[in-house]
Amino acid sequence: MRIAVTGSIATDHLMTFPGRFTDQFLPDQLDRVSLSFLVDELDIRRGGIGANICFGMGNLGKESILVGSVGDDFADYRSWLERHAVDTASVHVSDLHHTARFLCTTDQDQNQIATFYAGAMSEARSIELQPVADRVGGLDLVIVSPNDPEAMLRHTEECRTRGIPFAADPSQQLARMDGPDVRRLIDGAAYLFSNEYEKALAEEKTGWSGEEILDRVGIRITTLGAKGVVIDRKGVEGLHVPAVPVEKVVDPTGVGDAFRAGFLSALAWELPLERAAQVGHTIAAHALESAGPQEYTLAREAFLGRFAAAYGSDAAADVAPHLTCPNP
Repeated sequence: MRIAVTGSIATDHLMTFPGRFTDQFLPDQLDRVSLSFLVDELDIRRGGIGANICFGMGNLGKESILVGSVGDDFADYRSWLERHAVDTASVHVSDLHHTARFLCTTDQDQNQIATFYAGAMSEARSIELQPVADRVGGLDLVIVSPNDPEAMLRHTEECRTRGIPFAADPSQQLARMDGPDVRRLIDGAAYLFSNEYEKALAEEKTGWSGEEILDRVGIRITTLGAKGVVIDRKGVEGLHVPAVPVEKVVDPTGVGDAFRAGFLSALAWELPLERAAQVGHTIAAHALESAGPQEYTLAREAFLGRFAAAYGSDAAADVAPHLTCPNP
């Protein structure tokens, strides 16, 4: 199964604030906020949602095709991704802009305040998917993850026109897009990814109820943080899959991307939805225990052991034949 992942490719600047953001906000001054947080740590990491998803898939042994736009400062990052089984030949290199930057501060309660500089990502709207499909011998699924909004809309329109199944993953771009664009983005998706808040925001912006959205998408996946995930299909009772216990929360950045990487890899292995969510949760737990969205490593036996502890030996036996992590 050939999966193309469209989305942001960025460098993450991750900072840690030792206090609580909520202690710094004055209720009667919220219309004129001017704050500066003195942070204790700064980590510069590889990131971007599209790249994070591809990295996670590569750690499970599943190749993917990354589609996005970067600056000419991408050479080292490209090498890193290619070493993790990511096809980067369809990544556009800008002559004008730097690779995107994500700047994020996390407080002691794991709340986050972030800013994203699009940079070269704005040129992703010029990318057409058909040449990508022609190069690799066809596409079985295209993931439309957060990116330049015009690029996201172009990719979904092209998928509908060419009959390529796609997964809509608007995530944080929901806040920027208006109702008609959100409807264009998700209508006809084979899969729709969101968290609880984004689920409600999508319904508010589109004016569609949850049932009406299920009339327009095949499968709706709603992540619930530590409570797991709910998978909904029209006419079928929702499936709840609990999360994997986490020993220590280190950094939530990229955890949702890791879940998607596991879920999509399991789809490519033709496993059922429950197993797909379980694989997603297991890799997400590894990401949550690491400082940065591409700093975890997966060892096959350790992964299967953790998977079996959470979901049982029979479930692990279903996954084991497909898992080809680079590490034993």
